[in-house]
Amino acid sequence: MTSDLAISAQELRKSYQDNTAVDGVDLSVARGEIFALLGPNGAGKTTTVEILEGFRKRDSGEVSVLGIDPAHASTAWRNRIGVVLQGTGEFDELKVGEVVRHFARFYPHPADPAEVIERVGLAEKADARTHTLSGGQKRRLDVALGIVSQPELLFLDEPTTGFDPAARREFWELIRDLRTSGTTILLTTHYLEEAEELADRVGVIADGRMLAVSTPAELGGRNKAKATVAWRDSDGSQREEQTDEPTSVVLRLAGEYAGEVPELVVHRPTLEQVYLGMIGEHK
Repeated sequence: MTSDLAISAQELRKSYQDNTAVDGVDLSVARGEIFALLGPNGAGKTTTVEILEGFRKRDSGEVSVLGIDPAHASTAWRNRIGVVLQGTGEFDELKVGEVVRHFARFYPHPADPAEVIERVGLAEKADARTHTLSGGQKRRLDVALGIVSQPELLFLDEPTTGFDPAARREFWELIRDLRTSGTTILLTTHYLEEAEELADRVGVIADGRMLAVSTPAELGGRNKAKATVAWRDSDGSQREEQTDEPTSVVLRLAGEYAGEVPELVVHRPTLEQVYLGMIGEHK
């Protein structure tokens, strides 16, 4: 267990009667990293994360989170982590500022509640009752409650579920800002675009097993996969060619069309295509 790792787990296992939820998962997350855990429902993501958070006991395996075994963690350790669940709670009759100040009192060295509210983009809503907030604003409040303790490590469970595209991108900026300030982040998400935008590395889990861990750009060898060159032919038909040398194909086409190639597109497999191919083998 090295000091530059926020999370280290080896051979993590957890079963419920005859159902194996986590089957020998290995995982490491560096300090200051954003790590995205991907997988279909029932893959073992939630159980794995709950073990790392200290909310669920493992059957076997070695785990260190911020240098401590979560199964025997103290209150002091819990003050060093932040957890943002899919829904923290309902505080309909309380104001945003009241909720954040209330949670701040749980910790020995909290951040200034007003600064936290501003940081998550809710300064103009500090005196608004929480039931008046939009879905995206309520999610920002969830994050405020997760970071008011000034955690070294933040767990985010499906942070942008239900967001519209604009709200999702605004939320991504908040996550990037947290990482810039030194917070390590482990998030689970079903949005592949989100993982590609935010994560330094991603892990794909299915049937309780970690199938692959890599950067989004290199997962499943997508950076080395054949490229597809697509274009519109002179007769109007759609053409495409798969190749290991897309530049050569484009140069050839430029010669054939005497310059601009109609509707030219060059792409390699998307993260979504690679991910679906991985989990498809485990359905």
